[in-house]
Amino acid sequence: MKTLKQLGLIFALSFAALSGNAQKNEYAIIPEPLQLKAQSGQFEFSGTTAGIYFESGGDAASEQAFFILTERLQQAAGISLKRVSSAQNAAIVCRLNTKLAKTEAYKLDVTKSKITIEARDAAGFFYAAQTLRQLLPVEIENQTVQTNVKWKVPCCQINDSPQYAYRGMHLDVSRHFSTKEEVMFYIDQLAFLKINTFHWHLTDDQGWRIEIKKYPKLTTVGAWRYRTLDGAFVSAPNRKWNLEKHGGFYTQDEVKEVVAYAQKRHINVLPEIEMPGHAVAALAAYPQFSCSGGPFEVEGLWGVFNDVYCTREETFTFLQNILDEVVPLFPYNYIHIGGDECPKMRWGRCAACQKRMADEGIKDTHALQSYFISRMGKYLEAKGKQIIGWDEILEGGLAEGATVMSWRGTEGGIAAAKMGHNVIMTPNAYMYLDQYQSEAKESEPHAIGGYLPIEKVYDYNPLPSELTAEESKYILGVQGNVWTEYMINKDIREFRIFPRIDAVAENGWLPQSKKNYPDFKRRLEQKVKRYDIIGIPYSKTFLK
Repeated sequence: MKTLKQLGLIFALSFAALSGNAQKNEYAIIPEPLQLKAQSGQFEFSGTTAGIYFESGGDAASEQAFFILTERLQQAAGISLKRVSSAQNAAIVCRLNTKLAKTEAYKLDVTKSKITIEARDAAGFFYAAQTLRQLLPVEIENQTVQTNVKWKVPCCQINDSPQYAYRGMHLDVSRHFSTKEEVMFYIDQLAFLKINTFHWHLTDDQGWRIEIKKYPKLTTVGAWRYRTLDGAFVSAPNRKWNLEKHGGFYTQDEVKEVVAYAQKRHINVLPEIEMPGHAVAALAAYPQFSCSGGPFEVEGLWGVFNDVYCTREETFTFLQNILDEVVPLFPYNYIHIGGDECPKMRWGRCAACQKRMADEGIKDTHALQSYFISRMGKYLEAKGKQIIGWDEILEGGLAEGATVMSWRGTEGGIAAAKMGHNVIMTPNAYMYLDQYQSEAKESEPHAIGGYLPIEKVYDYNPLPSELTAEESKYILGVQGNVWTEYMINKDIREFRIFPRIDAVAENGWLPQSKKNYPDFKRRLEQKVKRYDIIGIPYSKTFLK
């Protein structure tokens, strides 16, 4: 049975055909707008109509919101979208509308003669521009002028705003490093999909990726490893090793450049500095901050390791000094401090950690981790930042003001929301894009395991049914995670991410009641034509 929405679209398209409109209007927009009313006819960009007009001026941020659309029209169409002083000669007329209900909201009205945009803020204008980009022919993604294309936009009325304030994608650069340019390219694709947070996983056992000037060995030593597991994870002595040196790091100037690049695209950058576990790369550089004293080497094996930060006072000073350099680089209100997969074995045997527990009245090592997280959270709070941690930070007591990123299923997120803590849902069964996309696993590059088809990503509901309406307010949003143990280069990484990232984006934008996988697949079949032009080696499994 067809839904009312489908019947309405069919009726609108049929009316367009009957009215003598030769082009069948299609609306292949991802994420799908909250409300879209199809209309007959098309607006066509040309050299004589390609101006943009801002009513009552328009601030610099709003004007800048169209820079990607302007660039695409110039490069692919040879059309210059310049600001004009009159609506009469404008292709696009923009007006600020602070009465729109949500931040990031916009309205888009495309008629045969003009495009009108209303937005609550600069982000709304930016997202309206991304929608227009997707309404233009796919050839708009080309880097050279396409002379045989009519640059038409199907007429429609759109009223759009996101379901969730936090819509994130993660990238692990510790296991396999991504260059600054690759990170920027990734940010471009997030912006295209109206994803507004980039979670940058910068430190782990296998590599430290951010320059800390007070501790130069974090990058001269901690950023490099001299062997990497080759192929599947198997028990010793049957493991195979790649003995090539692997690594890299970002200078603070490069970090600033990436953050500015993301900000221009209305994306917040969430840095992750792992503690108290996943710290072997840092301890290889500064073993005195471990319980055992080392020596250590940067890990080339995947997994969880027993050597973690000791709870001696010197360790807290070390981490606070690191954060003193990290905080000024990232304007976002949040810092992710990890908190996951921290074995307690060393703490249980360490005289300094046992003394810490006795002095602070800490009952067990789980509570010691809570003390550790809470202490670092208070330090960051004094610097105007809030902490995010993986759901293990619930163990031993949740630090005041902490946001929980729920990855081991949904239980951690549910528990945190019931306690009145903000939550980001990223359960590994639905949002970990390092898993296979096809049941025919031999047809794909080696992955960490699991099977996560795009339908399952799409169908996930970030709002747990176990929560009351009041508790549901603490679910900030949803995030897709990209762990790179088995993503050894850019092509494999993009093959894993695309097109499942499109499903993540729609998950964060639409309410569950509006989602429709068959319609999403129809739109995705058009979207991937853009990936073909851009040069993204996406998985074609969803086409079967």
